[in-house]
Amino acid sequence: MRFFSRAAKLLQKGGWRKFRMRIESDRCRRREVKNYQKWILANRLTETMRETMRGEIKTFGEKILISVVLPVYNVEEKWLRLCIESVKHQVYQNWELCIADDCSPSVHVRRILEEYAAQDERIKIVFRSKNGHISAASNSALEIATGEFVGLLDHDDELAEDALFHVAGEIIRFPETDFIYSDEDKIDETGVRYSPKFKPKFSLDFLYSVNYATHFAVYRTAILRRVGGFRVGLEGSQDYDLALRVVEQISENHICHIPRILYHWRAIRGSVALSSDEKPYAHERAREAIRGHLERTGKQATVEETIYNLHRVRYELPSELPKVSLIFTADENLKFTEKAIENFIEQTDYANFEIVLVRTSCDSGRTNLPNIKLLVCENKNKAEQLNFAAAQADGEILCFTDANLKPLAVDWLKELSSFALQTEIGAVGAKILETDENVLHGGLIIADERKIIGAAHRGYQRDSSDNIGRLQLINNFSAVSVSCLMTRRKVFESVGGYDAQDFPNRFFDADFCLKLRERNYRIVFTPYAELIKLDKKRRLNLEEIPTAEEKNYFVKRWSKFIGRDAFYNPNLSQRKADFSIEVQMVENDNFTAETRRTHRDSQRFSQR
Repeated sequence: MRFFSRAAKLLQKGGWRKFRMRIESDRCRRREVKNYQKWILANRLTETMRETMRGEIKTFGEKILISVVLPVYNVEEKWLRLCIESVKHQVYQNWELCIADDCSPSVHVRRILEEYAAQDERIKIVFRSKNGHISAASNSALEIATGEFVGLLDHDDELAEDALFHVAGEIIRFPETDFIYSDEDKIDETGVRYSPKFKPKFSLDFLYSVNYATHFAVYRTAILRRVGGFRVGLEGSQDYDLALRVVEQISENHICHIPRILYHWRAIRGSVALSSDEKPYAHERAREAIRGHLERTGKQATVEETIYNLHRVRYELPSELPKVSLIFTADENLKFTEKAIENFIEQTDYANFEIVLVRTSCDSGRTNLPNIKLLVCENKNKAEQLNFAAAQADGEILCFTDANLKPLAVDWLKELSSFALQTEIGAVGAKILETDENVLHGGLIIADERKIIGAAHRGYQRDSSDNIGRLQLINNFSAVSVSCLMTRRKVFESVGGYDAQDFPNRFFDADFCLKLRERNYRIVFTPYAELIKLDKKRRLNLEEIPTAEEKNYFVKRWSKFIGRDAFYNPNLSQRKADFSIEVQMVENDNFTAETRRTHRDSQRFSQR
């Protein structure tokens, strides 16, 4: 009955199409739940793997002491015991557990903590005389930490058995590391794991949208003390605030992501893991933390509430708007192009822009639209046409877009420009929708040699919350599509524009963005600028089919990125590049052949 009631409501709101889309979405979610259970089985620790890890630990040389900081307050006995036991059972044993009890009224808390401290001298406890809430309690635990690095753990959560092994290994391989975070999942009251978060490598703009790096977070102790530890007054978002203050102090090259599920976030009553509404005050404190960070880093911006109680950064535009050149290539049907340009003019409230239309000499007809810079480029090479148009344009900002698109809101150009004007950002792209409002493009993924380039979120529903909500939040990708790509002229010219020789019709946008990334520019995707395809039959630039030469040269030039996209987790499918879980072990180069065979055997078992 519940199903039919839900179906009836959907039919009333949007008809059969939306109903079918919702059914397909539910089917995909069920498939992902099953895939994750297979993934857990394929990636379970075996005794052979534990022995291999112990052998590798012996090669570490001087052992790094990791202090696990654990603030405790009035937690149920079973969760507290599971939490502490998850530290005691670490494969890597050079740790200390620094616990601060925040004056818990329940008598069992002191009894349990004293019991564990008596059993293991690595467990250190401070009992606070009065309740100070989580920031003060965390600082009390931090005060007794003596390790070179500090890991953060909540009193009802669990660490994976190999968590500290991978953290220590990362520090050994990259001694300059200051901040490490891992993937995570949730765990319910019965011990069932679900809802994995397979995260990208460090993504500053994503961090401004959500504290995706929360668990398992490990910091260099000296830096935590330098920034003053946890700030009292930001309880509920104290970890978020801490991460932002640390990021201000260190190079992004010193931030490491471990693409493994090392933390299990307990979903119980009263926990944000169960519902973000459990601590509503935390959301505004998170925005307060982001505002403080932006002020300290000299950014003129506001921070607003957005979808899922998360955050949207709006950079302020200057009072005198810089000129934007909207660059189009003409469709074979000039009348269609004219109509599309009229849509752009009507749907744009930016006060200072020009239209630049480039076409080949073989095109016939003349445009009737006024105030358009009409250019003729005899070469039909797409990249060369765009370079030619950019050179003739007057704008400080260049916005390459497709004549087969229509903006859905009038502020789309303001949104893109606000990011393009930030000196650290090289290019920004928009959310592009098919005629049925399903996603056509939400960033570009550098996939493996078979796929090469994937359009992020293709086929997703426009309002999908999958993939940690990345389709709905400002975040970073390795590249964005020329179907809607904005950049500053100086940035465009600094890398020689698009490579028209090696990528005449396809991949020149991805190539351009990767050149920017090599220069440490960020590439931003914003979902708050949406454009929809007008004619389903006409291809967009991002849908053009690359030649074999373009494919081969891209793989050769960008071999270090192929299958290693920083913003696409290696636990996800490279073949599909669709954020679906890849049910196979991501091999560690330090593991032996025997360990790899064990992983393959477990994978075969999981597929029976």
